[in-house]
Amino acid sequence: MLHKLRTFLGLENNIDKEKASATFRRRYAIFKELLQCNSNLATVIAEMEAMLDGERSADTNQIRKDALQACVECERMAASLNELTNNTHSELAKIVHALAVRIETEIAEQTLGDIHELTLPLENVDASLAYAVGGKNANLGEIHKALGIRIPTGFAITIQAGILHLLRTNGLFKKIHAVLRTVDPELPQSIRDASKAVQKLIIDAEVPEEVRRAILKQWDATFAGRSTDVLCALRSSAIAEDGIQSFAGQYASVLGVTRETLFDAFKAIIASLFSERALSYRASHGFRLEAQGMGICCLEMVVPKAAGVCYSMHPLTVTSNCLVVNGVFGLGELVVDGSATPDTWLVSRTDKSIREEKIATKTEKLVLDVKDGNVATKRVPVPSEDANTPSLDHNALKDLCETVLALERHYQYPQDVEWAVDENNQIIILQTRPLQIDARLADRDVPDLTGVPTLASGADTAARGVGFGKIQHFDPEKDGTEFTKGAVMLLKHSSPMAMVALRNAAAIVAETGSMTGHMAILCREFNVPCIMNLPGICEQLSDGLEVTVDAIGGRIFSGVIPELSALAIKKERATIDSQALLLLKRIAPLILPLHLVDPNSEFFAAQNCTSIHDCMRFIHEFSYTAMFQISDDLAQGSGHEAALKLTCRLPIDLHIIDLGKGLTGNHPPSSVSINNIASVPMQNLIHGMLDPAVQAKGPRPIDMKGFLSVMGQSMIGANNQGGERFGDHSYAIISDRYLLFSSRVGYHYAVLDTWCGDTVNKNYIRFEFAGGAAGSERRIRRIRCIAIILRELGFSVDTEGTRLRGRFQKYPKETTSDRLVSMGRLLIMTRQLDMLMVDEASVQRFAANFLEGKYH
Repeated sequence: MLHKLRTFLGLENNIDKEKASATFRRRYAIFKELLQCNSNLATVIAEMEAMLDGERSADTNQIRKDALQACVECERMAASLNELTNNTHSELAKIVHALAVRIETEIAEQTLGDIHELTLPLENVDASLAYAVGGKNANLGEIHKALGIRIPTGFAITIQAGILHLLRTNGLFKKIHAVLRTVDPELPQSIRDASKAVQKLIIDAEVPEEVRRAILKQWDATFAGRSTDVLCALRSSAIAEDGIQSFAGQYASVLGVTRETLFDAFKAIIASLFSERALSYRASHGFRLEAQGMGICCLEMVVPKAAGVCYSMHPLTVTSNCLVVNGVFGLGELVVDGSATPDTWLVSRTDKSIREEKIATKTEKLVLDVKDGNVATKRVPVPSEDANTPSLDHNALKDLCETVLALERHYQYPQDVEWAVDENNQIIILQTRPLQIDARLADRDVPDLTGVPTLASGADTAARGVGFGKIQHFDPEKDGTEFTKGAVMLLKHSSPMAMVALRNAAAIVAETGSMTGHMAILCREFNVPCIMNLPGICEQLSDGLEVTVDAIGGRIFSGVIPELSALAIKKERATIDSQALLLLKRIAPLILPLHLVDPNSEFFAAQNCTSIHDCMRFIHEFSYTAMFQISDDLAQGSGHEAALKLTCRLPIDLHIIDLGKGLTGNHPPSSVSINNIASVPMQNLIHGMLDPAVQAKGPRPIDMKGFLSVMGQSMIGANNQGGERFGDHSYAIISDRYLLFSSRVGYHYAVLDTWCGDTVNKNYIRFEFAGGAAGSERRIRRIRCIAIILRELGFSVDTEGTRLRGRFQKYPKETTSDRLVSMGRLLIMTRQLDMLMVDEASVQRFAANFLEGKYH
């Protein structure tokens, strides 16, 4: 009533169109950034779980980086939530900060502190300095110091030098940050445009004098007496490079660098941190686009007789027990970039005997070309008499394999090694990094099951292993204690609500889900095999059916498959005899556990967040609620001036507020048509609302008792909010993938909030319905009718009196779109439905009719 009185007296605040539109765009931008941080943090947690479980190599640098990134992402999420809610959750920010301080303290006690030198001799570098010099520098220094392996002469340019170039150049960092904030990871063109802009900014900037002096001083000291004649290769050595994610080929290398061309090469490598492919790689692996540091490895050019790559284990045929060696004459870039067919050897890991040898016909080799002070690479012919000669003799081959196996033993993980051999047949290691291979299969003989019929195949693996048991459909919204121990859990989509039953499951099968989602993380934590993304599997498999779930090959078999029994043995966790795993064990309890799984529980509160994962779950839940509440602002008239009236055949007065990319084409200043709608979720909703089958073909038959109930309740003011009408306008706040639809007409309202895009983890629909003009009993029946329909559509539903809340989340874009079309039909059908809810039979009748496509 206060709102009506203020309007009547002319005291309502006037909000101009641009200001109102900017307000909604700001809230949407905050929400969008929060969702991206949530996605980034989910990826980090999944990576740390995999390291803790021994599925991935664990190095101190990666653990340190992941832990700090987890803190940053969670702090950004907390700040975004408080911006959305006017600081309602200020206590949460304090909890996140306290967790971050504890994590940083653990890291400081387990690793060396930050260093400020701009260069370091490689003999002073080891693995503990990876965070300061990057992966490539750290690995080269480590193997030289610890194993005495020969590496090229050179030095490390530290991360700090690159940071100073970005920070000390006036305004450069702010400009870069501003450009990167425009990037949408799902739109390749935005990555391409940002990459070009950022790289130009870096290349055009002058290298700070402090950096120039330090690098030249180290160059002269390293190459004393020949500093003006030596040729070097400058290679990227980024923070995460040559670690768990290899970043192979994502960053630049510059060959033939001289003292005079040193800083052009320096800037080119720093700029490659923001190349199109590097930005895409980081986005796809969940790294922040602006948060990576770039060190540089400055190495004297080796003039090799031959060069190539060696894998300490076959990356595809894991049971072969062989090293794989590729080699060519000259520089090894022809092997690395795949532009030449190399010689190939399979060498026994046990006795170094050659199991297979394929000598290619080598017609060209790559060499350095120095002419008039300019250095480049060029292809030259291989003499015909050498074309079919092995690039490595057998003695050198054996030496190389022994060196590579020594690297594997040192790192306790299969290695991907670039090597060169000089004219004296001496092995020189150019770089080593973890081989991208599934450690869980490395010592297992995977049986050939060709011919064995499957019930389903092609699933995505979320947690590896094999499980046997009887199918049991599971509703994560219900009591998990009823789940049978040893059964195979079958559910529509992954949900952390399955936590109560998860540890009792022999395996889990979900129709949809993501390997970085909460449930996938929990499955890896508790060693429960899990496969996802098998559309229709819940209808296909019946309770009680005995199956074998192969969460290695992504298959389901009928009955028990004895050949897979060996793979059902739980994998032993990695030992913790390394500094990296000791650090991980110390910080994991502060990051990984998830205790807040039920949003409806009293325990689901900020003060009960004891890990970064808890905070993430809490923020994620309440961020949706915050966006949902924008509908209250619209109901009070806020933002009306920013809206454009939609002209179409809808039976509601609908106004559109575009947050960006939600509308397209030309339209009048105050209205838009359906043809102007570019928002995917809005298109789907309107498609359902305008479905000819759902549009009324004449006056709806009205039950007289229902009509009199409406009139009576209106006269005595016994319906919603003490008889107050909600308003007469409906609103839709839209972007290309987002929609907040608020329809508050007369005495009832419906609010639908949704994200519909290509990232499954972000997709959701939230729906709230309340009110009505009929008596309480009829309004409650309508709520029950809507609840039946929504549950059949896959929503989780809560009802309380005449109010209903429904949720549908983490489904693919196509499925989410289909549900939005159904929601459009439902919004039209349920108008004044309360007047028709004459008895309990009408509840079931109208629900069944809707699900059968009968809307009248």
